[in-house]
Amino acid sequence: MVDATTMLSICDPVHMVLIKTDTFGETTLVASYFLEWRSVLAAENGITNVAVELLGFGVNVLIDYVVWVFFRVWFLPLWNSYICDWLCFSDLQFALERQKTAEKERLFLVYAKQWWREYLQIRPTHNTRLVKIFAQDENGVNHPVCSYIRPLRAGRLLDTPRQAARFVSVLGYERAPVIGGGGGKQEQWCTLLAFLCRNKGDCEDHANLLCSLLLGFGLEAFVCVGTKGKGVPHTWVMTLGTDGTVTFWESLTGHRYIHRPIKPDDPPLVEQPKPLYPYRTIGCVFNHQKFFGNCQPSDAVEVCVFDLRDESKWKPMSGEAIKSVCPPGSTSSVPPFPPLCDSTIDAAVASNEIELQLRILVSEHRKDLGLSTVWDDHLSYLLSPALAAYELERATSISTGNEEFQDAVRRAVPDGHTFKGFPIHFIYRNARRAFATCLRSPFCEEIICCRGDQVRLAVRVRVFAYPESACAVWIMFACKYRSVL
Repeated sequence: MVDATTMLSICDPVHMVLIKTDTFGETTLVASYFLEWRSVLAAENGITNVAVELLGFGVNVLIDYVVWVFFRVWFLPLWNSYICDWLCFSDLQFALERQKTAEKERLFLVYAKQWWREYLQIRPTHNTRLVKIFAQDENGVNHPVCSYIRPLRAGRLLDTPRQAARFVSVLGYERAPVIGGGGGKQEQWCTLLAFLCRNKGDCEDHANLLCSLLLGFGLEAFVCVGTKGKGVPHTWVMTLGTDGTVTFWESLTGHRYIHRPIKPDDPPLVEQPKPLYPYRTIGCVFNHQKFFGNCQPSDAVEVCVFDLRDESKWKPMSGEAIKSVCPPGSTSSVPPFPPLCDSTIDAAVASNEIELQLRILVSEHRKDLGLSTVWDDHLSYLLSPALAAYELERATSISTGNEEFQDAVRRAVPDGHTFKGFPIHFIYRNARRAFATCLRSPFCEEIICCRGDQVRLAVRVRVFAYPESACAVWIMFACKYRSVL
């Protein structure tokens, strides 16, 4: 048990997040609130009730939510007098802590402005580059971008960096909503707790989480801010290997790309590498300790050299300045990262439930078309290895098991019969929504609505659970029928 001094020195607030979930399982971030909790330590009998009014923001700005939060605190009797005496000055102490944090942030802002002026003096065109020093959280509060990154260890929930990339990619992607439309992009970088609670976020949220996880695995990782096709702002992750290898990680898909820069000064006959990544320009890179602005003549990713030690190519920020406002060197206004939680999804049960619902939906759909439905349970089971192989390939980039799957299908399909299969991937468990999406594919619709002699249908569902109850759902529809010429 910690002593009184230690308890009182814990200045991290309680972060409260309010999530709205609709009947289809879609989540919406309604409110986020930081509660100063230490005043409850001096409550009589160690119990106090605190009423907190959570105000909506964004599309929920006109909605007020009131949540009653109950704290029950026990502490040793010998603590009481010390804590009560200390809390007589609590308001002053809290004010001093806030003032100290605000002063550090003010000094960092002064430094950042000076750094930006120096950056523009290098080349006037730098003012068009995406150099992101501050970003707003879900409450509209500005923080240095470096404070959104911290090394995050997943314990035994994730075993490899690539598995971490797969986990981040199955968290939903949703652009921050803009009030009034107009097609613009809302400025909002969610805190990690808010991102994980709703299980979806913008590309910045995904990149920040992936970078933090890769740092936790001991890699030298950075978040990259730039653009992709058509000049759309985008963020992704980069790792630098000890051998100089530069690897880009797309946090929305889990894909990895090796970067080999094009050398525009080489003779025309020299073969140049062909970039496979979707990124076009890059303005800056950062992590929890470092920040670099791209000051190379061109900000095109394909010609950039990522030697961050070369100050003629990358202008660094002072490490001490970053440390003054980013943990662990300083108390930050961004809350500590919560540990990842294990999934609450029973993958086998969820797979069976979705598969049963899909069978019902297919049978009803075929009945409306005047078609009977006969299911082949054995063929359905044989689809499992393919779904497992698809997920393994997404998580590790290794393809395996395809030969056994093809051999099993050949044995299950008699001579003179035709087999067709259609795999598809989702990150949600709504069977009706998935079925509607499948019907929009002409090839899948052809399987579901198959007509012919001795038609047998099959469907297999595999749910792969990840931390924070994120999941990858693989579905394969298949049919076999006798070919009639």
